[in-house]
Amino acid sequence: MNIPDPSSLSYLNARLLQETLKSKDLLAGRSVHARIIKYGLHFSVILLNNLMNFYSKTGCFSDARLLFDEMPVKTIFTWNTLLSAYSRHGKMAEATEIFHMIPNRDSVSWSTIIRGYNQMGRFESAIKVFDKMIKERVTPTQYTLTSVLASCASIEALDIGRKIHSFAVKFGLSSYVSVVNSLLNMYAKSGHPMVTRVIFDRMEYRNTSSSNVMIWLHMQHGRVDLARGVFEMMSERDIVTWNSMIAGYNQHGYDLDALCTFGNMPRDSLLIPDKFTLINALSACANLEMLKLGKQIHARIVSTNFDTYGPVGNALISMYAKSGGVQIAQKIVDQTGLSCLDVIGFTCLLDGYVKLGDLKPARQIFDSLRDRDVVAWTAMIVGYLQNGLNNDALELFGLMVREGPKPNNFTLAAMLSVSSSLTSLSHGKQIHASAIRTGQASLVSVNNALITMYARAGSINCARKVFNQIHWFRDIVSWTSMIMALAQHGLGEEALEHFEKLLAAGIKPDHITYVGVLSACTHVGLVDQGRRYYNMMKVFHKIEPTLSHYALMVDLLGRAGLVQEAYDFIEKMPIEPDVITWGSLLSSCKVYKNVELGKVAAERLLLIDPDNSGAYSALANLYSVCGKWEDAAKIRKLMKDGGVKKEQGISWVQIKNKVHIFGAEDGLHPQKDEIYKMMTKIWEDIKKMGFVPDTESVLHDLEEEVKEQMLKHHSEKLAIAFALTSTPENSTLRIMKNLRVCNDCHSAIKFISKLCGREIIVRDAARFHHFKDGLCSCRDYW
Repeated sequence: MNIPDPSSLSYLNARLLQETLKSKDLLAGRSVHARIIKYGLHFSVILLNNLMNFYSKTGCFSDARLLFDEMPVKTIFTWNTLLSAYSRHGKMAEATEIFHMIPNRDSVSWSTIIRGYNQMGRFESAIKVFDKMIKERVTPTQYTLTSVLASCASIEALDIGRKIHSFAVKFGLSSYVSVVNSLLNMYAKSGHPMVTRVIFDRMEYRNTSSSNVMIWLHMQHGRVDLARGVFEMMSERDIVTWNSMIAGYNQHGYDLDALCTFGNMPRDSLLIPDKFTLINALSACANLEMLKLGKQIHARIVSTNFDTYGPVGNALISMYAKSGGVQIAQKIVDQTGLSCLDVIGFTCLLDGYVKLGDLKPARQIFDSLRDRDVVAWTAMIVGYLQNGLNNDALELFGLMVREGPKPNNFTLAAMLSVSSSLTSLSHGKQIHASAIRTGQASLVSVNNALITMYARAGSINCARKVFNQIHWFRDIVSWTSMIMALAQHGLGEEALEHFEKLLAAGIKPDHITYVGVLSACTHVGLVDQGRRYYNMMKVFHKIEPTLSHYALMVDLLGRAGLVQEAYDFIEKMPIEPDVITWGSLLSSCKVYKNVELGKVAAERLLLIDPDNSGAYSALANLYSVCGKWEDAAKIRKLMKDGGVKKEQGISWVQIKNKVHIFGAEDGLHPQKDEIYKMMTKIWEDIKKMGFVPDTESVLHDLEEEVKEQMLKHHSEKLAIAFALTSTPENSTLRIMKNLRVCNDCHSAIKFISKLCGREIIVRDAARFHHFKDGLCSCRDYW
């Protein structure tokens, strides 16, 4: 048998190795290895290099390393082959060891180790190796620059990227498209859109990657039309192109465009959607609540056997949860397992259950989550808050503090919102202390929530203190929160001073700020200033008034007795007045006894909300104060016949973390005898001081003695009597009421504050009243 000469055998086996490498056939490769040994070719460096390349690219690192160690002669290709194998598969410790052992490293050696560091996310290490390469006077190649520029882009190392740009020019590599694309990417991700645009415009030849960078850049800066322009000019598009457009549309709220682009993708190309395509398409469906289309995408995922574990599964869960298919979302969770559920999927599922008003399944999922991070805890707390389950939110927050992760600023802001809803100063102070302990107290968002919490809990001084502490870090929310707080507490002039300081600081107010400003004017009767600020909002700041602004202007004019002007203002409104607007006019008509306009306001209000008990009550009360008892009785009969129930006035006070609730003539409290005895004593004492009961506040045709008895047992008076018997002397009393405080109670509480030497803070439906030494902060204008 004729045996081929060694050179022919080497060539033949080298070809065989290349073929087996294409098919990744390990068994065939080992057979070739055996043939090499059989024919005594194991001293051929070229053949052994090919064999080592085969082992390394098929993942047999131990075989490649063993072969490497046994090779009597090693060329630079030998070293680089093993180095590439290790770095390509993320074995950077072994790659670094080999790199330092190479006797004469060439540009391929340096490029390989730099690429390895970049692929593993060790961007600083890649840049340091490149710096050492330049110092050792090794000339970089285009492959070196593309890798190191990618590292610069990832960490936004603009200064280093600029130096590498100069190296590209110096070594004549700036004409390579791959290098220019890498420069585009680096400048784009380092925040230099103008330089990126200049480089792109000067490119003689552009490929798909060049245009992809520009699409990404435009989308990052919200320039959707420019991104679309680049997309439409492209002759060839890859999966990155389509994904960039779909993701960009989705992120900027162009969800319909995202779905149209997703639909055009299979028609305009032969590309198959990947997980990023599907995730963004499903996100667009979720935002638009397009359940039917989301189901079609789901069907496509199933028909193509696409992996629904991980990100795609969570995108499906989010889509179904947001689109009204919570039960289907739950089935996917059950199929894929909780271990695959991420925080975004959980929060969307939670939101779905919140919309249904059913938080029990959400809590079960939360309790079953293996790794509950701060986002998951916060989402569950916010879920309780949105569903009005404030006590559950407080309980879960307590558990989080004891057993969970450290609360972040979003958690604390949510909890402060709970405290604001409960108007609980003690809870709010505990959360403030938690913010200090966890280092979150310096964050503006937390301080903004603290201002609101303290203001709603009746402690305007604490709100001021927080506001003053963030002097250098205030944003528009900080100023608005403080202006609103001062307005609620009747400190209108101080609120307007803050607004003027805001303007002087060059901060542009928004529509919410102006709600606070107009509210401040309303509470203290600053009609001229209110008109001026209203016009400033429209003319100078170009803010279109909302229903809130219109209602406040009506309230401002009506409270000041300009009832006809308030009605004329309503008639000129460019949008339909709402219940609050007509209600404000009706309240003013009652105060100023304008029966005709009061009837109009009540009729218009009831056209919008036929079951509004406040409108019936206000009109009946208007007739009563004008002595029209028969008309008042007719309105009350209309209420009764229509099944409209009047809202019950209640007051409450928190003593030692327990809330005590009182109604008028309340006989349910366990300490009722003591409370009524205290109220009788207070009533006699303040009458001796000069208090005269305002029996006109009782809007029923009754005997004066009966009226006085009813006034004595109003809910806020009973709450104060109880608080006086249950709190230390000289402590401040904080009383909350769901309706507007009546004239008699307002007058009586002024006398009580002087009698007891206490500050009494009452929050009614409209504002705070601070009673002290016989005076009220509202100056009897409310």
